[in-house]
Amino acid sequence: MNLKTLYKISYGLYIISSKKGDKSNGQIANTVFQITSEPPTIAVSINKQNLTHEFIEESKVFTVSILSKETPITFIGHFGFKSGREIDKFKDVNYKVGLTGAPLVLENSIGYLEAEVTSSMDVGTHTVFIGKVIDGEITKDCL
Repeated sequence: MNLKTLYKISYGLYIISSKKGDKSNGQIANTVFQITSEPPTIAVSINKQNLTHEFIEESKVFTVSILSKETPITFIGHFGFKSGREIDKFKDVNYKVGLTGAPLVLENSIGYLEAEVTSSMDVGTHTVFIGKVIDGEITKDCL
């Protein structure tokens, strides 16, 4: 078996965000997928050690901001290589608060989805959170 075949699966790049009380956090992820179209349902896979995981577990909501291909690596690094335990990731970032109360990153985003967690699955180092989509918007059309 050649496990390098897994590298051929296509991925996007997303910021997954959630809230805990009056605090927000977000992280880079490459695993977001549609489960069903009716009702609209999506899933995300989040590392259990990440602060975003803790926030999703508590609030039972998450948002997905879909990043454009032109997103600068410094912006990706801000959400991917730093911990929300040490910095406020939303300081100086263009975002809005969605229907769930969780942040939606608008900067470098081509669209977003908001979801309420309906179930989750423990997959070892990660949890797959399954959510019913309650809102979504295309913010920039791309070919």
